[in-house]
Formats: sequence, structure tokens, C-alpha cells
Amino acid sequence: MDESLAPAVDRPDAGGTAALSGLKFAKGHGTGNDFVLIADPNGALSVTPEQVAALCDRHRGIGGDGLIRAVPSRMLPEGRDLLAQHPDAEWFMDYRNGDGSLSEMCGNGVRVFVHFLVSEGLADLPAGESLTIGTRAGVKTVVRTAAGYAVDMGPWEFIFPGEATARAMDSLVSADGLEVARPALSVSMGNPHTVVALAEQAELEATELHRAPRVDPLPPHGTNVEFVVPAEPLVHDGVGAITMRVHERGVGETQSCGTGACAAAVAIRHWAGQGSPDSWNVTVPGGVVGVKFFVAADGHEHVELSGPAVIVASGTLS
Repeated sequence: MDESLAPAVDRPDAGGTAALSGLKFAKGHGTGNDFVLIADPNGALSVTPEQVAALCDRHRGIGGDGLIRAVPSRMLPEGRDLLAQHPDAEWFMDYRNGDGSLSEMCGNGVRVFVHFLVSEGLADLPAGESLTIGTRAGVKTVVRTAAGYAVDMGPWEFIFPGEATARAMDSLVSADGLEVARPALSVSMGNPHTVVALAEQAELEATELHRAPRVDPLPPHGTNVEFVVPAEPLVHDGVGAITMRVHERGVGETQSCGTGACAAAVAIRHWAGQGSPDSWNVTVPGGVVGVKFFVAADGHEHVELSGPAVIVASGTLS
């Protein structure tokens, strides 16, 4: 947690959570990336960053990598902007990091969000059908599958396109446990990521992520940092495979990161060069997610993220 919040959580009712007394919540996760979820169908709930941090605190709160509020898109200015072009985006995923800061998007979170809507009876989504969701990174289309949910994450892009094209790397990343800074590639999936390739599993295990890695140059809005080890062989039966750990902005190391898995596949596929596969399995500490590249109707290459979503508990704040 951000040190500026540390004194607050030592006081009774840190962050003023008594104001949320009686609020119903659920706890869910996607491959270990976990969230506190609340439904706000009337758009009447206001949650402060301090309250989010207190609710997500793993010792004094419910615990989670972030908080997701389900609110009708028409209740938020950014949601109303999306509705002008996508009138079917009825629900907006109002996502906050565990420290209370706003975040554009979360790939695991949007799967869990849709599962929460279905579980709460706020949306009907039979297997094979899709639902359009509003987020701060634009609309996302989510399909219910036999094994969970698949999300069209939209197009990817390089954050520093000139450097990426010229040298296949655009920054250096230092982290505790690594002796020297490593070259990296910065990818936007609607939120920023910086991907580092490591040579072997031992390096990945030795990397310390309790403290945020140092990235130079740092993308304008900060960045999530993924450390990735390619499988050997990289491709088996037409599917690429990588293993990943991640440090998320405003959270720390998490068990999984959906947009991070997509960004990691983008970077490794770029480095592998022509002939790289379009389908990837990304192993994270919390499980395995699938990443697939395809050309969408808009003519751009999109990334699809697939994986499970689980609601593990529900309750009422005391």
C-alpha cells in the first residue's frame, strides 16, 4: 500500500468505512487476481480512495487487488460518452486499484465483473452470447464460454512506437534480485505495460517484486511491469507459451494480470519475429490464461483474453 495511506489504516474505521455500513459486496477472482465487487444500480454510491484502500487491505479489510463498482453507464460522464457510440454498453466497470487510485482497465477484472453481473441477476448471458461493457479504456465485448469468459481487449499499440520499431526495445528496467538493468518493451492495452524477457525460470523466481521496478524512461502515466520467461520450445502445436510475474501500479505483485498477459504475449511475439503464432498460453502464479490475436472488423489487430472467473464469497459490510 502507498505509504501515504499507512497511518490511516492504523486508526479505527480507517478511510471512513463506517459510512458504507450495510453495503452488500462480493469477493471474486480471475486466476488469483482478486477483487471486491459492489453493485450500484442507482449510481448513488460514492467511494473515496481511502475507503477503497481500507476495503482492499488484506489484514484490516476484505482484501483484494482492487475494487470494482457495477454502475449503469448513464450514471457517469465517461459512461455517457461511450453510450453515444455504443448504446448497448448498459453497465460500466468502475475499477479502482487497491490503493484507491483509478485505473483504465483490468482484463481479469472485466471477466469477474461480468460474472458478478450474471450472479447478481443484473445481466443475462447464456453460453456463447456476448455482453458489451463500458470501461475507462473504451467498450469491451465479453463472450461467455464453456470454461469462463473471453474478452476482446481491443487493439494494442507500442507506447514508444519509434523506439520499438527501430530496436525492439524502448526502455531499461531494474528490479531487486536482478544484477543488471534489463531491456524492455512498453505496450499499451488501454493501460500501460513494460515487458522484460528473462532467460530462465531461476531468474524469474529470484526477481523481488515487493518494491516497484525502476523503468527508464517511464511511460507518462506510470506502468505495470511484466517479467517473462519464454517456454522451450516457444511454440508447441501452433500455440506459444510463456510464464510471467507482474508488478501492478498501485497494487504490487499480483497473482495474475489480464492486460499484462496480453502485453507480454505482444512483446514476445514481436521479438520472436515473422511466423510467430497468434495463440498463446500465459502461465501466471494464479493459473493460466489464453491470449489470441485476430484482425477485427475495424481493420486493426485486436487481442482476445480468455480465462475463468469465480465468485468466492458475498456478504454485508459491518
